[in-house]
Amino acid sequence: MNAAYSAFLQRYPTYATTHILDELRASDYSRLDRTGQVYLDYTGGGLYADSQVRKHQELLLSGVYGNPHSTNPTSMAATRLVERTREYVLHFFRADPHEYDVAFTPNASGALKLVGESYPFAPGGRYLLTFDNHNSVNGIREFARARGAEVTYLPVVLPDLRVDEAQLDAYLSLARPDADNLFAYPAQSNFSSVKHPLSWVEKAQERGWDVLLDAAAFAPTSRLDLSQVKPDFIPLSFYKMFGYPTGIGALIARRDKLHKLRRPWFAGGTITVASVQGGRYYLAEGHAAFEDGTVDYLNIPAVEIGLRHLESIGIETIQERVRTLTGWLLDNLTDMRHSTGLPLVRVYGPTDTEGRGGAVTVNFFDAQGHAIDHRFIEEQANRASISLRTGCFCNPGAGEVALGISRVELDVCFNRPGRESRLTLDDFRLCIDGKSSGAVRISIGMVTHFEDIQKFLNFCKGLLR
Repeated sequence: MNAAYSAFLQRYPTYATTHILDELRASDYSRLDRTGQVYLDYTGGGLYADSQVRKHQELLLSGVYGNPHSTNPTSMAATRLVERTREYVLHFFRADPHEYDVAFTPNASGALKLVGESYPFAPGGRYLLTFDNHNSVNGIREFARARGAEVTYLPVVLPDLRVDEAQLDAYLSLARPDADNLFAYPAQSNFSSVKHPLSWVEKAQERGWDVLLDAAAFAPTSRLDLSQVKPDFIPLSFYKMFGYPTGIGALIARRDKLHKLRRPWFAGGTITVASVQGGRYYLAEGHAAFEDGTVDYLNIPAVEIGLRHLESIGIETIQERVRTLTGWLLDNLTDMRHSTGLPLVRVYGPTDTEGRGGAVTVNFFDAQGHAIDHRFIEEQANRASISLRTGCFCNPGAGEVALGISRVELDVCFNRPGRESRLTLDDFRLCIDGKSSGAVRISIGMVTHFEDIQKFLNFCKGLLR
């Protein structure tokens, strides 16, 4: 371990500048080492600090907080905390409160559903999205298709699973100036960890597109500065950033584009007036029109606590920690060979640290070059107390390209009799003729340290033959 650490520091000397995270791990995340857990699923969910929970508990025990939909003392106390958190979300992302608003949602998927159900898709309009979007972004296509808009996918290209910029320009030119056009892409792919250029936002807007930037995988370890980059809609899940609380996300939206959304229903808290006999309703202004029922007013204040926790560390420090450890992981994984000379893994995405985040997605292969079932890898990792993730990570487009699953295979699979409405995962595996239906994702985060990566690499060495 000492020799490996010395080699690591020689190759990635800036890791030493992130020592505050080692101190934090010892003081605020000690349960990781105490329980012997190697946590490598940060793209799935961040880890919370002990201090976050304590501060939230102290806040709850220090006051009495009631349902915000009133003007009584306990209601107003809760309202002040919720609104203070809303303001702090904008502050954290450097968003001008006159330009942006924040609607709290259950998660990023809830934020995306708000956009999908409310965006004015219509014949002549378009929904353009990259292949490597999360399923919650893919799901918006069903709203677009139902209202007659054209849905177009922008491919990602092997080996790095990036977008061909020339092809992007061609697709962006398809926007009709007299229609509503929405372009959606992830700031960071949750499959390949590719960071797509934030410059696409302005480029698309100049050509007549509203832009939805999925920041769920990007925001935990990278700076999203909304004073510099100005997407129209940004969905987030706060638990991915700092672990606690779960069940709260947000839609950050430009105020002029929030007015463009027209919700297909109303709920308690979203209206100013609704009438039974008159058969009419009037939606509230701004974020209130998108927060159905009573917001999670006891947990929302914990979001501010989590954001302040990240600010106390510095997102740039977190990003550098993740970059150096990801580089070391990639260096070593791509060097591993069986006795036959064949590689142990195939990486889906960039094999260096340029323009990528901290998730490394791979499949493992035996000494004869046959794919090892990703479920077997997970079982073995579980026994070693290593938490990683397997499957397609709710990102089928990137998975289909990476795993070589063709459109023809998918058409044959989906059009077989009896599969019009239901298809099990086992059925799907039979359809694709033994090809891998998933992969293994190792994702590095804020309090990952060198020992975690070495333990995982030692686990991988045990698979060599």
